[in-house]
Amino acid sequence: MTSYSKHLLLLLMLFNIAYTLPAQELIPTPKHHVRHDGHLCLNNSMSVGCLDSELRPAAVFLADHMSLQYNMTPFARILLDINEELDHEAYTLTISQRGIVIRGGDYGGVFNGITTLMQLLPEEVYSRTLNYPFNIDCCQIEDAPDYEYRGFMLDVCRTWQDKHAVMEFIDLLAYHKINHLRLHLTDDEAWRIEIKSHPELAAIGGYRGGDSPIKPRYGKWNERWGGYYTQEDIGEIVEYAANRNIVIVPEIDLPGHSLCLATMHPEVLCSYNADCSAAFGYDTRSALCPSNEDNYRLLADVIGEICAIFPSEYIHIGGDEVEMSQWRKCDRCREFMNQNSMSDVAQLQSYFTNRLVEMVESHGKRAAVWNEAIDGELSSPSTLVYGWENIDECRRAAAKGYRTIVVPGQYLYFDMKQSSREPGHDWAAIFDWTKVYSISLKSLGFTDAEIENVVGFEATFFSEAYASRNPESPDYLHYQTFPRIATFAEVAWRADGERNTEQFYKRLVAHYARLDAMGVAYRLMPAKVEYRDGLLSASVDDGSTLYYRIDDDTEERYNHPIKTNTPERYSFVSRRHEAISPTAAVEAHFKTLTPPFTITSSMTDRTQYSFAKAQQYGRLARTTRAGDVGDWIMFSFTTPVTCRSMKVATGNFQLPRFIFENGYVEISYDGTTFEYAGELEGGAYTINAPSRPIKAVRMVCTSQGNGAEWVSIQPPTILPVYDKSDN
Repeated sequence: MTSYSKHLLLLLMLFNIAYTLPAQELIPTPKHHVRHDGHLCLNNSMSVGCLDSELRPAAVFLADHMSLQYNMTPFARILLDINEELDHEAYTLTISQRGIVIRGGDYGGVFNGITTLMQLLPEEVYSRTLNYPFNIDCCQIEDAPDYEYRGFMLDVCRTWQDKHAVMEFIDLLAYHKINHLRLHLTDDEAWRIEIKSHPELAAIGGYRGGDSPIKPRYGKWNERWGGYYTQEDIGEIVEYAANRNIVIVPEIDLPGHSLCLATMHPEVLCSYNADCSAAFGYDTRSALCPSNEDNYRLLADVIGEICAIFPSEYIHIGGDEVEMSQWRKCDRCREFMNQNSMSDVAQLQSYFTNRLVEMVESHGKRAAVWNEAIDGELSSPSTLVYGWENIDECRRAAAKGYRTIVVPGQYLYFDMKQSSREPGHDWAAIFDWTKVYSISLKSLGFTDAEIENVVGFEATFFSEAYASRNPESPDYLHYQTFPRIATFAEVAWRADGERNTEQFYKRLVAHYARLDAMGVAYRLMPAKVEYRDGLLSASVDDGSTLYYRIDDDTEERYNHPIKTNTPERYSFVSRRHEAISPTAAVEAHFKTLTPPFTITSSMTDRTQYSFAKAQQYGRLARTTRAGDVGDWIMFSFTTPVTCRSMKVATGNFQLPRFIFENGYVEISYDGTTFEYAGELEGGAYTINAPSRPIKAVRMVCTSQGNGAEWVSIQPPTILPVYDKSDN
């Protein structure tokens, strides 16, 4: 044999040697996982097969991800089968040298076994780019969930997400054994589903801004923006989800959160003349009149079509945050209460809810509601209750005997901030994945009797803040929900299992490679930053790459500790594929100035939210009406302020709502003469590196209204000038 032939043979042998995968950490943790000696060599000549035609979608799903052929045969090396002796969603996964067999108690069990197998494969399985051959360790896994409902609620009202975006998110949920997706389809901001008997609901209500009668909120103020799902779209989404063991639960939020519906059909509102002058004639009322019989005829049409197009056992009919003050002003409601011996308007909500529950049940379905709806007695004990306000409300629902979904905002609202300086809401709590991991019904005080009525858990993402954060990209959605969803998958699968945060974090970091392959722009933990003896250092423990900035300038790769006398000038961020961490730095980097100032305006302030409160920093002020063309808000400083930047803003702290939708900013260095600085964006503007100390800043409105009855005013955010005398 020639030397060339020997080298060629050696290369061919090396090419055909399969590499062996290291032991994998699984999320969620299976109940029984035993590793056996030996391994199975997988190659691309294998196929995926099944013994039951019902399993064909699952087999096709796995074959597609593994880039293998699907065959309806019992002789495939990767075989799917149903074993009716197993419980609902239970499965066994056997990997031997002969092949792979997944058996489930039903379709859901088989699919759960598939998602476990995928975690045992190279992470390229999620991007459908597996490189064969490779070895997989032999093992036996037996597993089943403790809770039948492991859900996620996606708000597509405040921020529109089309059919394809929803399907992409469904994949991410399916990979993590989430088996319900509740779509929040109607709210004050939009109506996102086609109702053929009332086509205007979606055709008009699916859009806001521009020529739509629905005023814009939260983002994209100067365009007609949105969309809706046709019933054909819903059919595709439902089938796509079902093939991935996910049930789509629709939510039509009633009788509150109905501003969009009421804008199209003002006759659904209570019978009194509302004063709409503060919103320049825009009626901001959002509660349907419960005493108007015509409303039930309209809703019977809606509920009938919703029940027909969604296979889900449950139809969520809302029931949260109803502004009952509107009912108290209604002559028709007062008369109805007198006729029916009602002493409190809260009884009107019980009446309304029970009417809708009966509608749902007349179509062979069951109703689901938010926890406020059980303040009165519900006509059907089979109603499913979602406890969102707090743990006590979850326990109250379970104690009253209702089938209960645990959805407390303090633990499972993933639109909440993950630290005080990150985006999101903070009304419920500020928390990252570590608090999600702490969930345990027993540790939260649930009694055994209450636990019996807990069906499962649901994590939630309301999307108000998403609309102003490049909603064409999933990055913000991903950042807010991952790795919190991966953690949720663990606790929802076995909510009272053993908890070890340190060990779980190691498993979570191992899971990052899978999230990378899925294309998820997840949140990394912030870098640890330390300043000692003139050296500034930063570190991460998750395989990400660290970068630093000086004075918020261009990012540079961090390789070693930095010698500096001014550590406050430096900030750090880590990146890994699409993932990114929040900014980390020494505390002095985040210091702000709070010089005395006064607010004056062409608009008056509200007593409860006076200008004086904002002048104390940390609180919002509110005006008594929305802004009009030419309105202005001015900050005047007692002493001119030297700073490196100053942000002035209308709107709430967490998101651009109640703003000057259009306008510009002027700066004065002497308090008398003003010069143009720039245009407001999302109701705010940042003055960077002002050339002189600032005496006053004025925001001027150039559009009328904002879909609300006031403008919120934030105190300015002022950053000090850095001392750059570094050596």
